[in-house]
Amino acid sequence: MTKRFLTLGALAIAIVVISWSSVTGASQAQQKSPKADVNPKADVNPKADVNKTAASNRFVPPRTPWGDPNLQGNFTNKYEQSTPFERPPEFEGRRLEDVTGAELAGILKTRQQQVIDRAPGVGPLQFRDTLEVTKGSRAWLVVDPPDGRIPPLAPQAQRRIASSTTALNAVTGLPVAGSSFGDGPFNGPEDLSLFDRCITRGLPGSMMPFIHGNSYQIVQAPGVVSIRYELIHETRVIPLDGRPHVGKGIQLEMGDARGHWEGSTLVVETTNFAHRSAYRNANAATLHLIGRFTPVAPERIEWAVTVDDAETWMRPWTFAMLLTMNDREPVLEYACHEGNYAVPHILSGARAVEREKHDRTEAAARPQ
Repeated sequence: MTKRFLTLGALAIAIVVISWSSVTGASQAQQKSPKADVNPKADVNPKADVNKTAASNRFVPPRTPWGDPNLQGNFTNKYEQSTPFERPPEFEGRRLEDVTGAELAGILKTRQQQVIDRAPGVGPLQFRDTLEVTKGSRAWLVVDPPDGRIPPLAPQAQRRIASSTTALNAVTGLPVAGSSFGDGPFNGPEDLSLFDRCITRGLPGSMMPFIHGNSYQIVQAPGVVSIRYELIHETRVIPLDGRPHVGKGIQLEMGDARGHWEGSTLVVETTNFAHRSAYRNANAATLHLIGRFTPVAPERIEWAVTVDDAETWMRPWTFAMLLTMNDREPVLEYACHEGNYAVPHILSGARAVEREKHDRTEAAARPQ
């Protein structure tokens, strides 16, 4: 019910923005950065500045009619689909800024070929044209600590996770048992991930690059920002008016978001997570995510997330990636539940395997 209200709220915001745009269209058109309509593929990978941080970028974005930095548009991060989350072993001892543009270009070429080679095993997607891995922006995603590695788990987190009946899903990062990508056990729907069940990818999972559906829409109105995600089709409505977070008794799959501006950067602090969708087995009660959306160039936003949970990790840590404006691929309908035959098929397959094992056991026990 809560997610339904959030979605309805986002639609209302979109209507307000569309109406506002129709009245102030000429003014907005002058303020908004020009789009590369002639060739939308051109210059989407700033090779010369691949490791430049948002903090050092002096780009000044256009403003909305009410004066906020204008982040609106359709964005994608599909180019980072094959970017390792942590620093790969071959870069041991090096920092992200040590990787030159020419070196990264060679790395991306290799990753693109790896994606093409995998394509026949994951379906009839035209990976060469849709993911465009050669336009990736960096060698790995974790920017802090400087070694590019997620900090160690705190001792209490190790004990908590070891005693839990759920396990980390390597694909989604959600703390739920099983997955269509694993071997089970599949005793019921609860043994499948929330992503498999078309419930949520959680936060920040909903904006992590995947093999498809990497489209996101940012919509603004006075005092509020709304973000729509294509996969699972969730919407976050982020108030900017300084109101406090909801009470601790309310937990949400995507958490409770509150935003504010720091210069041109939209800072979004999110708390109140539900246990079953807390990121990477974090403690939902203490997990605090700080997202930063910083315009770094026309049609490009650096999205960075600091994960802060002293009950789970020994120190806070941050990952970052570029979002690139891409009106060729707006957010489309994601009719996941309507077409989700995976769950019944996986469960029926598990029951069939159980019957086969039972029959073999009985046959072996019969006198010969």
